[in-house]
Amino acid sequence: MGFSFGIYLTALVVAFFFFCVKILNEYERGVVFRLGRVIETKGPGLIILIPVIDTMIRVDLRTVTLDVPPQDVISRDNVTIKVNAVVYFKVVAPTKAVVEVENFLMATSKLAQTTLRSVLGQVELDELLASRESINHRLQTILESQTEPWGVKVTHVEVKQIDLPAEMQRAMARQAEAERERRAKIISAEGELQASQKLGEAAAIMAQNPISLQLRYLQTIREMSSEHTTNTIIPFPIDIIKPFLKSME
Repeated sequence: MGFSFGIYLTALVVAFFFFCVKILNEYERGVVFRLGRVIETKGPGLIILIPVIDTMIRVDLRTVTLDVPPQDVISRDNVTIKVNAVVYFKVVAPTKAVVEVENFLMATSKLAQTTLRSVLGQVELDELLASRESINHRLQTILESQTEPWGVKVTHVEVKQIDLPAEMQRAMARQAEAERERRAKIISAEGELQASQKLGEAAAIMAQNPISLQLRYLQTIREMSSEHTTNTIIPFPIDIIKPFLKSME
């Protein structure tokens, strides 16, 4: 009789610990319901519940990395693109995350997809490619304002990849090539303009000092004679024969 009573007592103690004692990790919180009403949020550590009367739902407070699947988006300039993103968020109010929304993870995922399509549909393709940081910040602000009532805080949003149609890629390549050619022509024209300005300044200096023209003539001959060639062309300055031309008039 005493042995049977000991077995019953042991079974009762085991059942008590199984149903009434819960252990929550440091990153977990437990939302406790008593007869269907929220009483408090407990944890971490050892939690004791009243059997049958109390129930508890565990909530993870760690940051969740959510991959937003590729979305077909039509930009404001009517370009069809496929975009995917990643959203980082965490629960900051466990009670709201349990009471205010049925499944905060799925709700945040669906909201991120619709927000991504809505925001990117309002910008042009060039803005999307050049100002991705500002678009990420805009996405984060919109998502955070909508998930705040659920007790969820969006910490960061990043647009990962933008897939462009093959025709658009070829058009952008041609545009980039034309832009590089335009810059090359501008640089060449600017170089010719600077060279002509320097030549004009040199001519003005030589006009004031005729001897400098003779020195330049001798320097040119020396440079030509140093080259390995069989033919040497010696420039003949017109200033040398000007006195003879005047005497013949």
